[in-house]
Amino acid sequence: MMKRSRIFCFLPVILSLRALSGVAQDSVLQFVFTSDVHYGITRTHFRGADSVASTVVNRAMIAAINRLPGDPLPQDGGVGSGEKIGHLDGILITGDIANREETGIQPAAASWRQFEADYDRLLKTTDRQHQPTPILLGPGNHDVSNAIGFWRPVQPARDASSMAGIYNRMLRPAHPLTAATYDYATDKIHFIRDIGGVDLLFVNCWPDSVEQAWMSTSLMGVQPGKPVLLFTHSMPDVEARFFTNPNGDHAIDSTDKFENLLPEIYRDGRTLKDSAVIEQRGLAGFLLHHPEIKAYFHGHNNYTQYYVWHGPDNNISLPTFRVDSPMKGSISSKDEKQLSFELITIDMRKRTMTVRECRWNTAPGDPSELQWGQMKTVGL
Repeated sequence: MMKRSRIFCFLPVILSLRALSGVAQDSVLQFVFTSDVHYGITRTHFRGADSVASTVVNRAMIAAINRLPGDPLPQDGGVGSGEKIGHLDGILITGDIANREETGIQPAAASWRQFEADYDRLLKTTDRQHQPTPILLGPGNHDVSNAIGFWRPVQPARDASSMAGIYNRMLRPAHPLTAATYDYATDKIHFIRDIGGVDLLFVNCWPDSVEQAWMSTSLMGVQPGKPVLLFTHSMPDVEARFFTNPNGDHAIDSTDKFENLLPEIYRDGRTLKDSAVIEQRGLAGFLLHHPEIKAYFHGHNNYTQYYVWHGPDNNISLPTFRVDSPMKGSISSKDEKQLSFELITIDMRKRTMTVRECRWNTAPGDPSELQWGQMKTVGL
């Protein structure tokens, strides 16, 4: 970890610098972004043990997040370079809280209880106002499949516990929903949170035409020039299987294997082998009409990747950030030293954002050590 040493000779200079630092700190927002925590499964190997439960791995990641405020940012030229992290204004998780309940996997109800016990009990960080760091959640494809069923056998056939739990925490209904009363067709998990002058926009699984209609209405009230960051589960190049089955009675079945995660009926073809260009073109068109959306964050097929999404017609340039998973990372599931989450640091005065990869398990024998990987700075 980097350490800084500064020696000042005059008390007035110290006071002046502290005052300036306070102003700067007030204008800096910081968020941890992760996804696909997948309670209910095991990692093949973690810190010298085999078949390690998701609770153990997530608790280790939470411990790493708790260490962040006491550490400095790397000297990399990005926002806050070299400064102490100090506070976290949100923990952002884009779904797959519970793993799908296929053979040998516990019910979503058990996974949701474990998630709440770990993240609510063990997370100790605070935000700029010295209040507990809020946790913002969106649903993933596994959460949705547990609620509506899947084309392979699952047990129980339906368990909406994680969907109801996310809905209650994020939408705060007067009468909280239960796994029995949650209805995926009507109980939509999408919301906007203003934190420090930035709107965090969470939508269901992938921003299909139904979500775009909701976003268009919701974004009408956004002050001109205010940046919006979009968080969802899947990458912009969405898979065909996410859409509603275009065949027959549109059911979830083992013949067509569409998962009906999105209410939009698939239009590109009739099979999963077809592309989703029509749907991606619709998303690109929506984003072109909403330049206030400055970046897109997602999980799903998990590894660290900072890229620009150009759409199927190469007519858009949207900064996009893909994040690793503590349980199912494409790379980190095989090499635990690559386990990472992302730290988003925003300077609201300069309207600049830096996203940094924080590798939290590079020395499994010394879990106190955090290392920094990729980084990217974009204007807002």
